[in-house]
Amino acid sequence: MAELADLLEVRRTNPDAIAAAAVARKRPANLFGGPHGKLMIIAADHPARGALRAGADPLAMANRVELLDRLRTALARPGVNGVLGTPDILEDLLLLGALDDKVVIGSMNRGGLAGTSFEMDDRFTAYDADSIAAAGFEGGKMLLRIDPDDAGTVATLAACGTAVSELAAHRRMAMVEPFISHRVDGRVRNELTAEAMIRAMTVSAGLGTTSAYTWLKVPVVPDMARVMAATTLPALILGGEVSDDASAAYAQWAEALSQPTVQGLVIGRSLLYPSKGSVADAVDRAVELL
Repeated sequence: MAELADLLEVRRTNPDAIAAAAVARKRPANLFGGPHGKLMIIAADHPARGALRAGADPLAMANRVELLDRLRTALARPGVNGVLGTPDILEDLLLLGALDDKVVIGSMNRGGLAGTSFEMDDRFTAYDADSIAAAGFEGGKMLLRIDPDDAGTVATLAACGTAVSELAAHRRMAMVEPFISHRVDGRVRNELTAEAMIRAMTVSAGLGTTSAYTWLKVPVVPDMARVMAATTLPALILGGEVSDDASAAYAQWAEALSQPTVQGLVIGRSLLYPSKGSVADAVDRAVELL
């Protein structure tokens, strides 16, 4: 179990310990540590957007100590070389000593809270490029949902473009997660077709003053060969929701990984809260795909 009492004591009496832990963290020699030569990143930025569901449980991620324990288990598995999270989670992991030699990606825009009337307004409410560089982290991730019927989308486009430029100025990875999205019956739905992903990816690739440090975070959709042919930027495949048919999900990830621009996986709930088996088993099976 994560040392909750110790975390609380540090946060209560010595908040400067967080910055000190970031400075002391042993950074990875390169992005592609491990025998597979790919990136295997565990995602844990869902709670800050109010998205706590995993599988059938709407509050699966609500217990923070349990989530931290699951994250530490995943990060300790061979072949896992990174984590993606918001400041609260990454700082807990720093204090717990779980981020040495790991690629750390800070999540940046968490303003589009799940299930709200303003969900499409993905304002930058967490990390910015300066704080990511100051912490010594390797990059920043942003969500870019493009709604053709929502004029507010252009504000998110502009903010993402600025973030890409600022991360590049610090020589940090800009991980962009693009979707074409629509509001249906009051809920935001991502359009998971090849045509929609091609459009979203090509828009994302053109953001900012340079694409030198831009990576794409892409869901598995039909016809991934055609989708990934739309860009020369390196890409990571995201895992998506917890599935009862884990074998089908792993098969889809494996097929996507066969595309030359795909450089690894970014998976959260599917591995941290597997429908069957342990976190370690689920993570090890994903690593084997690399």
